[in-house]
Amino acid sequence: MQHSLKIVSVSSEVDPFSKTGGLADVARSLPKALRKLNHDVIIVTPLHGIVQEKNFKLELLQKDVLVTVDKSTKIKADFWKSSLPSGVPVYFIDHPKFFSSHKTVYGSKTENLRFYFFSIALFELLKFLNFKPDVIQSHEWHTGLIPFLLRTRYSNEPLFKKTASLFTIHNLSFQMGKNWWELETKDKDDGYSKLPPFKEKGAIENLNYAKRGIVNADIINTVSEQYAQEIMTKKYGQALHRILLNRKENLFGIVNGIDYNDFNPATDPGLYKNYDFNSLHFKTKNKVHLQKMFQLPEDPKIPLIGVVSRITEQKGFDLIFEIMEPLMRLDIQVVILGGGEKKYESSFKKLIRKYPKKVAAHLQFNSQHATKVYAGSDMFLMPSRFEPCGLGQMISLRYGSIPIVRATGGLADTITNYNPRTQKGNGFTFNTYDSRDLLVAITRAIENHKHREEWIELIKKSMQLSFSWKIPAKKYVLLYKKAIKNKQLYLAKNQ
Repeated sequence: MQHSLKIVSVSSEVDPFSKTGGLADVARSLPKALRKLNHDVIIVTPLHGIVQEKNFKLELLQKDVLVTVDKSTKIKADFWKSSLPSGVPVYFIDHPKFFSSHKTVYGSKTENLRFYFFSIALFELLKFLNFKPDVIQSHEWHTGLIPFLLRTRYSNEPLFKKTASLFTIHNLSFQMGKNWWELETKDKDDGYSKLPPFKEKGAIENLNYAKRGIVNADIINTVSEQYAQEIMTKKYGQALHRILLNRKENLFGIVNGIDYNDFNPATDPGLYKNYDFNSLHFKTKNKVHLQKMFQLPEDPKIPLIGVVSRITEQKGFDLIFEIMEPLMRLDIQVVILGGGEKKYESSFKKLIRKYPKKVAAHLQFNSQHATKVYAGSDMFLMPSRFEPCGLGQMISLRYGSIPIVRATGGLADTITNYNPRTQKGNGFTFNTYDSRDLLVAITRAIENHKHREEWIELIKKSMQLSFSWKIPAKKYVLLYKKAIKNKQLYLAKNQ
């Protein structure tokens, strides 16, 4: 029987309490999977205003806990508690000025101050709970100060002296709102130096929280093996590639899973008709329902390409618009769901006016609509410039929508190019970030779609693939143990 670990998972957002993207899904689903492996795991997250608006059942544990941010600054924090349906405890940290008064999760001008305070308040919460963690997993740049604080301020505290740290990078392009070219030319943070005073004007803006996490964590990981390799290059490293190269022996990639209870076409209450790989005629009914919903001609035979995504350049929308005119000459329909950059949204509106029988869009994300697109589409498009992991391609396979992807990051780790001769592969891939290559991949998918029997077999095979959290959770446990071992070596070396 394996030793049960005490794990703290720290994230700026956790579904269903707060969510802007895939980070919230991981922050919920990974602890759930770890609990199934009999580990003692808790989640810590800010009490965003949106949490209170949703009327979740919350218990106030302690009000006005004095948090010593630095020698001259003390700020009061409130500690709250709830839990996930899986039973995993979720603890919330609040100070109204920083969190509960904000209606959005991000976008505040005081983002750096908010997460500086949150990182220190985390340790006060753990002391209040008397929770002695074996490892703290910090998700994304918002929590990057935590490994640094473990190495410095809290290194001699009995509760945390042996606590190891794992810093998880979900998307390296998000670094405190700074662009990589700004970081490359203006980054003044070495990752080791003492933190500046909380109230020193302009000082905290010069901190790089992601770098602090990378430099000080016992182990670093990202959310796919391919992306772990990519971020050690200048092209993908967002000005941190040299530091990541220096830590390559402690950098790992684990592909995220998806929660198969959440994403199950056989039980999904939001679908027009439930189905599995043995009842694909009901998937066709979902397709016709989607066409009707988006006011497209109702034709079960026409290839329908779905897109559920933030509409940004990172997601490959510049490529999509470069090929839209030749694409519209093909016998297809395209349904887009998601919001993003206004220039792309405006271009889609023009396309819809020009091709109302071929293109439809709902330019705002809606989770209920999303599963309808997965269920109703024949193919699912993800031509990303880079993609740390990607959940869409795994969800689309679950719903029998065949992915068309650029082979980068997690897309390369999960989607293999379909060969009609051998019938091996689970999607259609292209390598170079080039619109012509994207058009070739889409055309190949459409041509294969014409061969109905082979296409049905591809769908059946794809729907039976497993991308659950079971295996990733076990891999994370191995990383936690590596982190603990590294911490022990660090302590022995620095006694």
